[in-house]
Amino acid sequence: MSLNEMLNIGLMQGFAGLSLFSVLLLMGLGLAVIFGQMGVINMAHGEFMTIGAYTIYLMSTLTERFAPQLMQAYFLVAIAAAFCIAFAVGWLTEWALIRHLYRRPLDTLLATWGLSLGMQQVFRSTFGAKEVSPTVPDWLMGSWAPAEGLDIPINGLFVMALTLAVTGGLLLALYRSRWGLRVRATVSNRAMANAAGINTRRTDRITFAIGCGIAGVAGAAFTTIGSTGPTSGSLYIVDAFLVVTFGGAASLLGTVASAFGIAQTQSVSEFFMTGSNAKVLTLMLVITILMIRPQGLFAAKVRR
Repeated sequence: MSLNEMLNIGLMQGFAGLSLFSVLLLMGLGLAVIFGQMGVINMAHGEFMTIGAYTIYLMSTLTERFAPQLMQAYFLVAIAAAFCIAFAVGWLTEWALIRHLYRRPLDTLLATWGLSLGMQQVFRSTFGAKEVSPTVPDWLMGSWAPAEGLDIPINGLFVMALTLAVTGGLLLALYRSRWGLRVRATVSNRAMANAAGINTRRTDRITFAIGCGIAGVAGAAFTTIGSTGPTSGSLYIVDAFLVVTFGGAASLLGTVASAFGIAQTQSVSEFFMTGSNAKVLTLMLVITILMIRPQGLFAAKVRR
């Protein structure tokens, strides 16, 4: 194997890591908002990702059956729908369940775990136990070849662009909007935020719903690189929590850095060993670093 071929393989493997990074980052951003900003352990977060994935599949099926002429345009609308539906379900979940369990992390963990099992059964009853895939538009098919022997999938480029847009939008909202100001005030000092007239209960509900909506977008992105089943989201929940914990629970910058490091380590390792061994290696590296720095890569200074 020539040096050029090895370089191309390394670049393609690294890009595969960027695709995994994109999904992990979208999942991690939603968890960072919910777990990092609110202290809620949401074990059903993966199921909100599945909601987004099934939304894409459902809209693909309906468009293909009733409006086939719109097949090239439906996907972008479906992504927005995935966010809105996951947001609405997240809003309802916070109102019906989560708001009664604040400052009770173990109860929250058990309740959301039970919720995740219930949602998986709903998916199984509605869409069946088999995995399904939407019909993606033609412009998401194929690859881009910047050099001979180097093929980069177009769907991976799209997922990366979507991830950058969502990340930028979330950062802009947190630091340049009224909602972001209320979230940061609530995280810094809840009692003082209440005294200043901020409705922290409403802020919590919107924050939880936005985190779930971002998970829905992660599910929409996931449909371009994999098929969807009732338990698809649960396969990513451990990695997503690992991303948030490793990066620093209240740090979005840490979430980005952590998602990139974990995805690239796992992807490059899989080229030299089996997938299971690559996961073990990645987990061992993360645990070793957390033993040295328990607060994560970027620990936010929060007044308690």
